[in-house]
Amino acid sequence: MNPAFRTIALIGKYKGPEIAESLMALAAFLKSRGIDVLVEEGTAALVGDNGFPVASYDSIGARADLAVVLGGDGSMLTAARQLAEAGVPLVGVNQGRLGFMTDLARDDMLDGVADLLEGKFKSEQRILLEATVRRGDAVAFQTLALNDVVVNKGDLGRMIEFAVSIDGEFIYNQRSDGLIIATPTGSTAYALSANGPILHPAVPGIALVPLCPHALSNRPITVSDDSSIEIVLHAPHRARVHADGQEKFDIEAGDHVSVARSERSIRFLHPLGYSYFAMLREKLLWSETPRRY
Repeated sequence: MNPAFRTIALIGKYKGPEIAESLMALAAFLKSRGIDVLVEEGTAALVGDNGFPVASYDSIGARADLAVVLGGDGSMLTAARQLAEAGVPLVGVNQGRLGFMTDLARDDMLDGVADLLEGKFKSEQRILLEATVRRGDAVAFQTLALNDVVVNKGDLGRMIEFAVSIDGEFIYNQRSDGLIIATPTGSTAYALSANGPILHPAVPGIALVPLCPHALSNRPITVSDDSSIEIVLHAPHRARVHADGQEKFDIEAGDHVSVARSERSIRFLHPLGYSYFAMLREKLLWSETPRRY
Protein backbone atom coordinates (compact mmCIF):
# COMPACT_ATOMS: atom_id res chain seq x y z
CA MET A 1 0.00 0.00 0.00
CA ASN A 2 1.20 3.50 -0.79
CA PRO A 3 2.21 4.96 2.60
CA ALA A 4 1.39 8.46 1.31
CA PHE A 5 -2.33 7.73 1.64
CA ARG A 6 -2.98 7.18 5.32
CA THR A 7 -6.08 9.38 5.55
CA ILE A 8 -8.58 9.62 2.70
CA ALA A 9 -11.58 11.95 2.55
CA LEU A 10 -14.78 10.99 0.74
CA ILE A 11 -16.83 13.74 -0.88
CA GLY A 12 -20.23 13.09 -2.44
CA LYS A 13 -22.31 14.69 -5.13
CA TYR A 14 -24.22 17.76 -3.96
CA LYS A 15 -27.85 16.79 -3.31
CA GLY A 16 -27.09 13.30 -4.58
CA PRO A 17 -28.41 10.74 -2.08
CA GLU A 18 -28.04 8.04 -4.75
CA ILE A 19 -24.29 7.95 -4.07
CA ALA A 20 -24.82 6.69 -0.50
CA GLU A 21 -24.38 2.99 -1.35
CA SER A 22 -21.19 3.55 -3.37
CA LEU A 23 -19.73 5.94 -0.80
CA MET A 24 -20.26 3.62 2.14
CA ALA A 25 -18.95 0.63 0.18
CA LEU A 26 -15.79 2.61 -0.53
CA ALA A 27 -15.50 3.73 3.10
CA ALA A 28 -15.73 0.15 4.30
CA PHE A 29 -13.19 -0.98 1.72
CA LEU A 30 -10.70 1.69 2.77
CA LYS A 31 -11.19 0.86 6.46
CA SER A 32 -10.46 -2.80 5.70
CA ARG A 33 -7.15 -1.68 4.17
CA GLY A 34 -6.17 0.22 7.33
CA ILE A 35 -6.97 3.67 5.92
CA ASP A 36 -8.43 6.40 8.12
CA VAL A 37 -11.61 7.68 6.44
CA LEU A 38 -13.16 11.14 6.69
CA VAL A 39 -16.62 11.93 5.29
CA GLU A 40 -17.16 15.54 4.21
CA GLU A 41 -19.77 17.14 6.45
CA GLY A 42 -22.20 18.13 3.68
CA THR A 43 -22.01 14.62 2.28
CA ALA A 44 -22.59 13.09 5.71
CA ALA A 45 -25.66 15.27 6.22
CA LEU A 46 -27.08 13.92 2.98
CA VAL A 47 -26.18 10.23 3.06
CA GLY A 48 -25.18 9.59 6.69
CA ASP A 49 -21.76 8.80 8.12
CA ASN A 50 -22.26 5.22 9.37
CA GLY A 51 -19.84 5.85 12.21
CA PHE A 52 -17.04 7.35 10.12
CA PRO A 53 -15.57 10.70 11.27
CA VAL A 54 -17.21 13.76 9.73
CA ALA A 55 -14.96 16.63 8.61
CA SER A 56 -15.28 20.12 7.15
CA TYR A 57 -13.31 21.10 4.06
CA ASP A 58 -10.85 22.95 6.31
CA SER A 59 -10.33 19.80 8.35
CA ILE A 60 -9.96 17.69 5.21
CA GLY A 61 -7.35 20.12 3.94
CA ALA A 62 -5.38 19.80 7.17
CA ARG A 63 -5.71 16.04 7.66
CA ALA A 64 -6.33 14.20 4.38
CA ASP A 65 -3.66 12.84 2.03
CA LEU A 66 -6.20 12.26 -0.75
CA ALA A 67 -9.82 13.12 -1.53
CA VAL A 68 -12.06 10.80 -3.54
CA VAL A 69 -15.00 12.61 -5.10
CA LEU A 70 -18.08 10.56 -5.99
CA GLY A 71 -20.21 12.55 -8.41
CA GLY A 72 -19.79 14.43 -11.67
CA ASP A 73 -17.59 17.27 -12.82
CA GLY A 74 -19.59 19.75 -10.74
CA SER A 75 -18.63 17.87 -7.59
CA MET A 76 -14.98 17.90 -8.65
CA LEU A 77 -15.11 21.65 -9.29
CA THR A 78 -16.44 22.33 -5.80
CA ALA A 79 -13.86 20.10 -4.14
CA ALA A 80 -11.04 21.59 -6.20
CA ARG A 81 -11.81 25.16 -5.17
CA GLN A 82 -12.29 24.19 -1.53
CA LEU A 83 -9.06 22.17 -1.30
CA ALA A 84 -6.80 24.18 -3.61
CA GLU A 85 -4.95 25.98 -0.85
CA ALA A 86 -4.25 22.75 1.05
CA GLY A 87 -3.02 20.96 -2.07
CA VAL A 88 -4.96 17.75 -1.43
CA PRO A 89 -4.89 15.58 -4.60
CA LEU A 90 -8.24 14.53 -6.10
CA VAL A 91 -9.60 11.35 -7.65
CA GLY A 92 -13.03 11.27 -9.28
CA VAL A 93 -15.57 8.44 -9.40
CA ASN A 94 -18.11 9.19 -12.13
CA GLN A 95 -21.65 9.24 -10.78
CA GLY A 96 -22.78 11.98 -13.15
CA ARG A 97 -23.20 12.26 -16.91
CA LEU A 98 -20.22 13.20 -19.09
CA GLY A 99 -17.53 13.21 -16.41
CA PHE A 100 -14.53 14.82 -18.14
CA MET A 101 -12.70 14.95 -14.78
CA THR A 102 -14.01 11.78 -13.11
CA ASP A 103 -11.95 8.87 -14.38
CA LEU A 104 -13.14 5.88 -12.37
CA ALA A 105 -16.39 4.22 -13.38
CA ARG A 106 -18.68 3.36 -10.49
CA ASP A 107 -18.58 -0.36 -11.27
CA ASP A 108 -14.75 -0.34 -11.28
CA MET A 109 -14.39 1.94 -8.26
CA LEU A 110 -12.94 -0.52 -5.73
CA ASP A 111 -10.42 -2.00 -8.19
CA GLY A 112 -9.37 1.50 -9.25
CA VAL A 113 -8.90 2.70 -5.69
CA ALA A 114 -6.99 -0.48 -4.83
CA ASP A 115 -4.55 0.35 -7.63
CA LEU A 116 -4.17 3.89 -6.29
CA LEU A 117 -3.32 2.51 -2.86
CA GLU A 118 -0.63 0.36 -4.49
CA GLY A 119 0.89 3.44 -6.12
CA LYS A 120 -0.44 2.63 -9.58
CA PHE A 121 -1.49 6.05 -10.83
CA LYS A 122 -0.49 9.03 -12.97
CA SER A 123 -0.27 12.49 -11.42
CA GLU A 124 -1.26 15.64 -13.29
CA GLN A 125 -1.32 19.32 -12.29
CA ARG A 126 -4.17 21.53 -13.51
CA ILE A 127 -4.10 25.32 -13.33
CA LEU A 128 -6.64 27.48 -11.53
CA LEU A 129 -7.78 30.99 -12.38
CA GLU A 130 -8.10 33.74 -9.82
CA ALA A 131 -10.80 36.32 -10.50
CA THR A 132 -10.96 39.68 -8.74
CA VAL A 133 -13.65 42.35 -9.06
CA ARG A 134 -12.55 45.87 -8.12
CA ARG A 135 -15.10 48.61 -7.54
CA GLY A 136 -13.27 51.87 -7.18
CA ASP A 137 -10.29 51.26 -4.90
CA ALA A 138 -11.86 48.28 -3.11
CA VAL A 139 -11.90 44.56 -3.85
CA ALA A 140 -15.59 43.67 -4.04
CA PHE A 141 -15.24 39.97 -4.90
CA GLN A 142 -12.50 37.38 -5.29
CA THR A 143 -12.62 33.68 -6.08
CA LEU A 144 -10.89 30.73 -7.76
CA ALA A 145 -12.04 28.74 -10.78
CA LEU A 146 -10.85 25.43 -12.19
CA ASN A 147 -12.98 25.51 -15.35
CA ASP A 148 -13.77 29.10 -16.22
CA VAL A 149 -14.60 32.62 -15.26
CA VAL A 150 -17.58 33.98 -17.20
CA VAL A 151 -18.79 37.55 -17.49
CA ASN A 152 -22.30 37.56 -18.91
CA LYS A 153 -25.50 39.56 -19.08
CA GLY A 154 -27.02 37.85 -16.04
CA ASP A 155 -30.79 38.24 -15.92
CA LEU A 156 -30.88 40.89 -18.63
CA GLY A 157 -32.43 40.12 -22.00
CA ARG A 158 -29.99 42.24 -23.98
CA MET A 159 -26.31 42.32 -24.87
CA ILE A 160 -23.69 43.98 -22.72
CA GLU A 161 -20.70 46.06 -23.76
CA PHE A 162 -17.24 45.85 -22.24
CA ALA A 163 -13.56 46.47 -22.93
CA VAL A 164 -10.96 43.71 -22.81
CA SER A 165 -7.26 44.29 -22.09
CA ILE A 166 -4.45 41.76 -21.81
CA ASP A 167 -1.32 42.57 -19.81
CA GLY A 168 -2.36 46.23 -19.81
CA GLU A 169 -2.80 46.44 -23.58
CA PHE A 170 -6.26 47.28 -24.91
CA ILE A 171 -7.50 44.46 -27.18
CA TYR A 172 -11.08 45.30 -28.15
CA ASN A 173 -14.48 46.57 -27.18
CA GLN A 174 -17.04 43.84 -27.43
CA ARG A 175 -20.82 43.82 -27.64
CA SER A 176 -22.12 40.35 -26.85
CA ASP A 177 -23.87 38.17 -24.30
CA GLY A 178 -20.56 37.89 -22.48
CA LEU A 179 -17.10 36.33 -22.45
CA ILE A 180 -15.81 32.97 -21.22
CA ILE A 181 -12.26 32.86 -19.87
CA ALA A 182 -11.37 29.16 -19.71
CA THR A 183 -8.49 27.02 -18.51
CA PRO A 184 -7.48 23.93 -20.51
CA THR A 185 -9.62 21.95 -18.05
CA GLY A 186 -12.58 24.22 -18.77
CA SER A 187 -12.07 24.15 -22.53
CA THR A 188 -14.31 21.05 -22.68
CA ALA A 189 -17.04 22.70 -20.59
CA TYR A 190 -19.07 25.86 -21.31
CA ALA A 191 -16.40 27.14 -23.71
CA LEU A 192 -16.78 24.06 -25.90
CA SER A 193 -20.51 24.70 -26.35
CA ALA A 194 -19.66 28.26 -27.45
CA ASN A 195 -17.33 26.95 -30.19
CA GLY A 196 -14.16 27.53 -28.23
CA PRO A 197 -10.96 25.52 -28.79
CA ILE A 198 -10.15 22.33 -26.91
CA LEU A 199 -6.86 22.83 -25.07
CA HIS A 200 -4.85 19.83 -23.93
CA PRO A 201 -4.14 20.14 -20.17
CA ALA A 202 -0.42 20.43 -20.90
CA VAL A 203 -0.95 23.53 -23.08
CA PRO A 204 0.04 26.65 -21.08
CA GLY A 205 -2.87 28.71 -22.34
CA ILE A 206 -6.11 30.44 -21.44
CA ALA A 207 -8.99 30.61 -23.94
CA LEU A 208 -11.14 33.73 -24.40
CA VAL A 209 -14.44 32.72 -25.98
CA PRO A 210 -17.12 35.33 -26.84
CA LEU A 211 -20.76 34.48 -26.17
CA CYS A 212 -22.96 35.35 -29.15
CA PRO A 213 -20.90 38.40 -30.23
CA HIS A 214 -22.65 41.08 -32.27
CA ALA A 215 -19.66 41.32 -34.62
CA LEU A 216 -18.77 38.05 -36.33
CA SER A 217 -15.12 39.13 -36.33
CA ASN A 218 -14.98 38.53 -32.55
CA ARG A 219 -13.46 35.05 -32.52
CA PRO A 220 -12.11 32.80 -29.76
CA ILE A 221 -8.43 33.37 -29.01
CA THR A 222 -5.91 31.61 -26.80
CA VAL A 223 -3.34 33.55 -24.81
CA SER A 224 -0.46 32.56 -22.55
CA ASP A 225 -1.40 31.40 -19.10
CA ASP A 226 1.01 34.04 -17.81
CA SER A 227 -1.37 36.69 -19.14
CA SER A 228 -3.47 39.00 -16.99
CA ILE A 229 -6.91 39.64 -18.49
CA GLU A 230 -9.01 42.64 -17.53
CA ILE A 231 -12.63 43.38 -18.41
CA VAL A 232 -14.23 46.76 -17.78
CA LEU A 233 -18.01 46.96 -18.09
CA HIS A 234 -19.30 49.99 -20.01
CA ALA A 235 -22.17 52.17 -18.85
CA PRO A 236 -25.10 51.80 -18.56
CA HIS A 237 -24.82 48.02 -18.43
CA ARG A 238 -24.96 45.62 -15.51
CA ALA A 239 -23.62 42.10 -15.69
CA ARG A 240 -22.63 39.07 -13.65
CA VAL A 241 -19.39 37.19 -12.98
CA HIS A 242 -19.56 33.41 -12.61
CA ALA A 243 -16.82 31.06 -11.38
CA ASP A 244 -17.22 27.46 -12.54
CA GLY A 245 -20.94 28.11 -12.83
CA GLN A 246 -21.18 27.79 -9.05
CA GLU A 247 -20.22 31.16 -7.57
CA LYS A 248 -21.54 34.47 -8.85
CA PHE A 249 -21.28 38.21 -8.26
CA ASP A 250 -23.23 41.04 -9.87
CA ILE A 251 -21.09 43.80 -11.36
CA GLU A 252 -21.85 47.39 -12.32
CA ALA A 253 -20.66 49.76 -15.02
CA GLY A 254 -17.06 50.79 -14.34
CA ASP A 255 -16.18 47.65 -12.35
CA HIS A 256 -12.87 46.03 -13.26
CA VAL A 257 -12.79 42.23 -13.53
CA SER A 258 -9.24 40.86 -13.46
CA VAL A 259 -8.51 37.22 -14.29
CA ALA A 260 -5.10 35.56 -14.10
CA ARG A 261 -3.53 32.21 -13.37
CA SER A 262 -3.57 31.48 -9.65
CA GLU A 263 -0.44 30.58 -7.72
CA ARG A 264 -2.38 27.52 -6.56
CA SER A 265 -3.04 24.47 -8.71
CA ILE A 266 -4.94 21.20 -8.49
CA ARG A 267 -3.38 17.75 -8.61
CA PHE A 268 -5.44 15.00 -10.25
CA LEU A 269 -4.55 11.34 -9.87
CA HIS A 270 -5.47 9.15 -12.85
CA PRO A 271 -5.42 5.37 -13.38
CA LEU A 272 -2.30 4.13 -15.18
CA GLY A 273 -4.30 3.50 -18.35
CA TYR A 274 -5.66 7.04 -18.47
CA SER A 275 -5.44 8.85 -21.82
CA TYR A 276 -6.74 12.36 -22.39
CA PHE A 277 -7.47 11.63 -26.05
CA ALA A 278 -9.21 8.35 -25.22
CA MET A 279 -11.39 10.33 -22.81
CA LEU A 280 -12.26 12.81 -25.57
CA ARG A 281 -13.07 9.98 -27.97
CA GLU A 282 -15.44 8.47 -25.44
CA LYS A 283 -17.12 11.63 -24.15
CA LEU A 284 -17.41 13.43 -27.49
CA LEU A 285 -18.25 10.26 -29.46
CA TRP A 286 -15.34 10.77 -31.84
CA SER A 287 -14.96 7.04 -32.40
CA GLU A 288 -18.50 6.50 -33.66
CA THR A 289 -18.97 5.55 -37.31
CA PRO A 290 -20.68 8.40 -39.21
CA ARG A 291 -24.31 7.65 -39.95
CA ARG A 292 -25.52 7.23 -43.50
CA TYR A 293 -28.85 8.73 -44.43
